[in-house]
Amino acid sequence: MIKLLRTVFYTALVLSGLVLLSGVVFFFTVVRDLPRVPEPLSRIIETPPTEIFAASGERLMIIGGREAVPLNRVSQDFINAVVATEDHRFWKHHGIDKIRTVKALGITLFVPGKIQGASTITQQLAKNLFFSFKRRYIRKFRELLVALQVESRFSKEEILEAYINQIPFGARSHGIEQAARAFFGKTASELNLAESALLAGLPKSPTRYNPYRHWERAKQRQKVVLLRMVATGYISRPQAEIASLAPINLVPPRERLDTGSHFLDMIVRDLETTYGTDVVHHGGLKVYTTLDPQLQLYATEAIRKGLQDLDSRLQLPATTGEDTNTRPQGALVAVDTKSGALRALVGGRSYLHSAYNRAIRNQRQPGSGFKPFTYYTAFEKRDLSPATLMVDQPVTIPVKGAADWQPRNFSRSFNGPMVLKVALMKSVNTIAAQLIEQVGPPSVIETARRCGIESPLAPVYSLALGTSGVSPLEMAGAFATFANGGTHHRPYWIARVEDAQGRILEDHIVSGRRVLEPDRAYQVVDMMRGVVDRGSGAVVRRLGFNRPAAGKTGTTNNYYDAWFTGFTPTLCTSVWVGFDREHALKDKRGAGITGGRGAAPIWTHFMLRAMEGAPTRNFTVPPGIHFEEVDPQTGRRPDALTRNSLRLALTVDQSADGTMATGAAGSSLIPPTTGDTPAPPAIPSATGITEEDLPLDD
Repeated sequence: MIKLLRTVFYTALVLSGLVLLSGVVFFFTVVRDLPRVPEPLSRIIETPPTEIFAASGERLMIIGGREAVPLNRVSQDFINAVVATEDHRFWKHHGIDKIRTVKALGITLFVPGKIQGASTITQQLAKNLFFSFKRRYIRKFRELLVALQVESRFSKEEILEAYINQIPFGARSHGIEQAARAFFGKTASELNLAESALLAGLPKSPTRYNPYRHWERAKQRQKVVLLRMVATGYISRPQAEIASLAPINLVPPRERLDTGSHFLDMIVRDLETTYGTDVVHHGGLKVYTTLDPQLQLYATEAIRKGLQDLDSRLQLPATTGEDTNTRPQGALVAVDTKSGALRALVGGRSYLHSAYNRAIRNQRQPGSGFKPFTYYTAFEKRDLSPATLMVDQPVTIPVKGAADWQPRNFSRSFNGPMVLKVALMKSVNTIAAQLIEQVGPPSVIETARRCGIESPLAPVYSLALGTSGVSPLEMAGAFATFANGGTHHRPYWIARVEDAQGRILEDHIVSGRRVLEPDRAYQVVDMMRGVVDRGSGAVVRRLGFNRPAAGKTGTTNNYYDAWFTGFTPTLCTSVWVGFDREHALKDKRGAGITGGRGAAPIWTHFMLRAMEGAPTRNFTVPPGIHFEEVDPQTGRRPDALTRNSLRLALTVDQSADGTMATGAAGSSLIPPTTGDTPAPPAIPSATGITEEDLPLDD
């Protein structure tokens, strides 16, 4: 028995020693990495700001720059509101609120699914300035030690002054002086009780309680702050009630790049992902972007004007309120075709009313805008050409394990034989369906992937008609691949990043990758030129854009989405319009708004301004391309019966001979021709109808 007790004693002694040793090692490991608290404490907020620049060198935004003010130049109402809300025992504790900590620990341990915080103002100051925001026990311990250092060396007034000069309030405002000017156009000393309570509620979640976007939430948060001030004795209940009813006069917001935009949000998000929040906000980075401020201004104006016109067509009343769910939205992305540099981006009707970036996050069906990938795949896999003759007729495609697919044209009519260039110009659904049946959906997906489409694409036949969602950024980058002769440049928006000492952390080197055959890519470009010149996108010409251009319209079922993605040799722009929630775009007569009516005018308005003063350039014609005139209904060279010939881009081994495409089983899609006269088609002929007379599909 004695031997057993001795063994237990020595074992416990050894274990205690190991625990003590581990504790000592842990303590010194933590202490070794603790930062030095500066003297005086006000130097804590003197962190170098991160600066973001446009491609022109113009500074777009400063992150982390602070305008510090002494405590005696801050409204006493705000000081009381912050203390009551964030740490009501601030003036009594020594850096750690033991009562609050015990209470929070109890809630965290015994209330399922709830984690209660207990950080004091001093601890928050330490956390905001020295550590990441990831919840780790070692971080909390270091935070606690720094808080004790701060409390032992500085007065409560110095601590509070440092805290209120560095906390974020949203609207790009750090510190109370910037916040007072940004929201109310006054100094921190001039804030009244109602304004102070509103601002004191913002640091909990500056985005969620942003009064410009979420007024009711901000008011509810203000009431919480006022009740906390009542509970802690700073104000009476009647004072709180009067303040909660007092009018709040916010400074009218201006949508400028230096106050926030979808583009800048994207930049900051990417920087934080790469370098971390602390470095981005306090590391003094210099970030050089690809944005062209002038093009960005034109893009914003084009979206605003286009959506106002759309409102009129839909007979929506004019309003300036937050209406993101009741009004159509829009997005525009413009990229340099030769480099992939993002020159302009608009992610919605109004950034102030909705920060959701539809230009990069929206996965909306592109409709017929997806067809160029199908046509290119057919050229590459089946050796078809723009002169290949096919028939616009009712189509039934068997689908294994599901009902047969019977695609319909937008016009609900059929127009018989036509060459493939006309089929794309008029956006004929039945012919696109026949093409994807021949090559298979996986081949079309592979082509889209090579061009830069990264969104999930369903391997189904209806993919040819754009039934898988994509973003405007993807469409702009992918179509730029066609414009660039088959060389793909991945779109980018950060050109260079330097640290505070000028050392280069990131430097984008432009390098393209050949992903498409130049001859076949040019053939698709030439067909899309036909879309703009004489097809479903001809509104571009009617509105006065006369430069060499190519593009494709797109409209989805029920008119939920309207697209136009088009390009010149140097700039590719994609425009989308539609409601955030599925709702038809229909005018006062009940007619649907197509890509040609809803998106193409916005594209044209932007491109007219964007290309103003730039030299006119033509698309580069590969050496292997020659041009031939054909009869668009027979695919043969024009004869006496041809009313309107059509110029086609053909490779050296292709010619206009009226060759019919064959079906998946190898059979001709219409009876073969004999001699120079086409045999009667299997469906009603379009003889006597000119190309311009054919109904436009979308």
